[in-house]
Amino acid sequence: MAKGDKLYFQALVEASKNTAVGDSNALDLLNKAIGKNNSKAQYALATWYLYGKTVKKDYKRAVELLLDSSIQNNEMACFDLAVCYENGFGVKKNSKKAFLFYSKAILLGEKQSIYEVGRCYYYGVGVNKNLELAKVYLDIANMYGIET
Repeated sequence: MAKGDKLYFQALVEASKNTAVGDSNALDLLNKAIGKNNSKAQYALATWYLYGKTVKKDYKRAVELLLDSSIQNNEMACFDLAVCYENGFGVKKNSKKAFLFYSKAILLGEKQSIYEVGRCYYYGVGVNKNLELAKVYLDIANMYGIET
C-alpha cells in the first residue's frame, strides 16, 4: 500500500455518503492523502474538479493535480491530461502534448489510449499523419474491444 492510501480510501467512503459540493470531510481526507504525495488521491481530486463533484468545477486546478499524478505514472491521469490538452480544458490546446500523454498512458497500461493514439495518427493530431501506424493502433484497440 502506498503512502496516503488509507486516507484516500477513507475519503472515497466519505464521498459516497455525501456528494454535496463542499463536503469538507472527504475533501480534507483527500488533501491529507495528497500531502503524502498519493497519486490516486491527486487523480481523484482532479476528477472532482473536472466534473464538479464535491467541489466547484475548476479545470486549472484539475490540470495541476493531473500533472502531479502523471509524474507518478498514474495512467488515468495521463489519459485525462491528454484529453485536457486536446480540448483546451484548463490549459491552452496543445495536440502534441495530448499525443504524448496518450502515448504515456498506453505505456502505463491505459487501454482507451490505444484507440486515441490510432486516431491521432489517422488524422494527424499532434503527430504526422501515418495511416499505417493508425491501422496498427486501431486494430489493437479493436482486439481489446475498445470502441472505434
